[in-house]
Amino acid sequence: MLRINCPVCGLRDETEFSYGADATVKRPFMDDTDPSAWLDYVFNRDNPRGAHKEYWHHVQGCRQWLVLARNTLTHEMGECHLARETN
Repeated sequence: MLRINCPVCGLRDETEFSYGADATVKRPFMDDTDPSAWLDYVFNRDNPRGAHKEYWHHVQGCRQWLVLARNTLTHEMGECHLARETN
């Protein structure tokens, strides 16, 4: 089982969280009319092996969205912070 260190609630089981998405994907600007940019944003994703940043929602806790650095190969957890604090 994965254990996520929520910056609000502390160390918790992954069962309290819901995976959100890849935190490295950037949304195109709303006035971007290039269909390929929107196609890539909505449907095309990399499947990284190794260090990766992900959005997680603490559904059964503080209900905050988090950005978690996780190694997809070893499941080692890295830095975790509130998504609203991301630039």
